[in-house]
Formats: sequence, structure tokens, C-alpha cells
Amino acid sequence: MENILTKAPRIGMGCWAIGGPFWSGEKCVGYSGTNDQHSLAAIEAAWDAGVRVFDTAAVYGAGHSETLLGQTLAHRDDAIILSKLGHSFNAASKQMTGDRYDPDYVRDSVAHSRARLKRDHIHLMQIHLNDLSVEKARPLFDTLEKLRDEGQIGAYGWSTDFPDRVDAIAAADYPGFTAVQCAMNVLIDAPAMGKCVASHNLTQLIRSPLGMGLLTGKFSDGQRVGENDVRQENDNWQHYFFNGQANEDRLKQLETVRDLLTTGGRTLAQGALCWLLAKSPRTLPIPGAKNAKQAEENAAAMAFGPLDAATMAKIEKTIQRLPEDKNPRAA
Repeated sequence: MENILTKAPRIGMGCWAIGGPFWSGEKCVGYSGTNDQHSLAAIEAAWDAGVRVFDTAAVYGAGHSETLLGQTLAHRDDAIILSKLGHSFNAASKQMTGDRYDPDYVRDSVAHSRARLKRDHIHLMQIHLNDLSVEKARPLFDTLEKLRDEGQIGAYGWSTDFPDRVDAIAAADYPGFTAVQCAMNVLIDAPAMGKCVASHNLTQLIRSPLGMGLLTGKFSDGQRVGENDVRQENDNWQHYFFNGQANEDRLKQLETVRDLLTTGGRTLAQGALCWLLAKSPRTLPIPGAKNAKQAEENAAAMAFGPLDAATMAKIEKTIQRLPEDKNPRAA
């Protein structure tokens, strides 16, 4: 089947942040400092700047992120909407209520997402359970394939950092399996996943392309994130911030390549995105934005294009990274 993402502009917009705070027990798993008018302006600014891929999830803001996208993009037929399922939630309390992947839940989740997004179908529905076993994932993929046959979704994918599990699912020959979303940025490379998606002709959607904001450089002076923010938590997968401040080791890594990333007039964030564009023609970064200025800056990376080969080689000589199998796994 044709993969709609292969012809899309190569920078998307991640919509976790615009959903605002939501919780897993006492832990906040959303972002602070959101404002609906600013969020709507960010979506509009991204659109005006040429972004056409918008990545969200049912659980972001307990449905609020999808609602905002529906409010803004419902009647724009060439908007490419990606969402995710797997984390159930209570919309009233904004509490996550556990992992779900049974067929009835999957069907209900897709129906609710379509309603919030105000769309007859969703272009790509992704499994939002990073470390789900292959055994448990297979029935879920079976249900997604049925939903594709029914026209409720255009295709499906998996948000996971485990190449071996992608290999196993791809080997089962699911026709609608077209994309994998994984964590990757200039500080955390993912070469094994890159080889995996290439071998199966998949699109590699890149989450955390700006390290949850760390790669913008605005936290390099010790600035703290606000209260009720996922970056205040110290879960083992959250390796960009510690106690609400940028991780010092990550900042030191960033400083070693700052000048290389900002070549040609790029901002630091644009350089980080252009690094990803240079890694493979299959990569499609989905940086988040909470306001129009951030959305415009991210989208402008497309005009700069990929970093040149010489700059990429210098970055690889300079930066010191953990081996891929030692990277913390995102939630």
C-alpha cells in the first residue's frame, strides 16, 4: 500500500505539549504552561509554515490535544493526522487508568479519537505501548488491520524503541504497518532502529527530536520548568531533565556540538532537526510547540534542509554518546 508519509513535508508537529497536564496517580505526565489560544495559534502557524503532519495521542491531555486539533484542522483535507492508543484514561479527572489493548477497547478508542478529531478516518493510528510484547501486540495489529479494511484508519504503526519487536511484527506481513515512532536526537542516536525501518520500508517518526526542549538551548542557563510538568519527574526514561532542570551531562554534550549545529544561520533547535533530516530520507521529526513562535522556528528547518556531510562527520567525531542499548527507554 502507498505510505502517505513518504510524500509529506519532512517536519511535523508533535502535540503532546498542547494537551496540557494530565496525571498517572500523583505524577504529572503532561506539560505545564499551556494556553489553548496559544496552542491553537501554534497549530495555525505550523500549518501556514508548510507543516502537514500532526502527531497526537488519545491520552495527551486526556483527549484535549485531539480536541484542539479537531477544532483547527477538521476541514483541512490535506492535514495528515497521526494518533495513538493503548493508555486508557478518565477525561474528567485527567487520570490515566491503565494499559488497554483488547479489541473492544481498540475499536472504542479509534471511534472516540475520530470524534474528537472530527474526522471520518485517521491517517495513521499507532500503538502507544513501547514495551508491549510481540505476543500481546499481534492481536492488536489484527484489530488495526480490520479497522483499516473498514476505512476507519488509513494505516497503523508502533511507538516503540525495540527494533527486535518491530522485526517480528513486520515479518508477519501486516499490510497496513507503515511507520515506527522512536526516540532519537543528536544526543541519542538509534542506528539499529534506522536499519530496521529501512529493511522493512517503514517511515521513522522521531519523537523527542529536541530532547523535550533541552536542545532548544533555553534551559542552558539553569531555567526551571513549571510545576505540573512531566519534566519535574525523575523516572528512569526521563533523561533530559532532573528535578525540573536540564540534565547537566546532556548540556555538556550539547555544548560540544553547538557551533556545528548552528552552521548556516540555523538556530540550535533547527540544527538539531536538520541533523535528523540528514540521517536518513525516512526520518520525519515531530517536534512539539506550545506557541506560534516555536512552531514557526521548527518548520523553518525544512528550508535549511539537512546538515551537509562534512558537518555531520564532525559532529560524530566530537560528541560522546551512550551505546544505543544503554539509552533509557521512553515511556
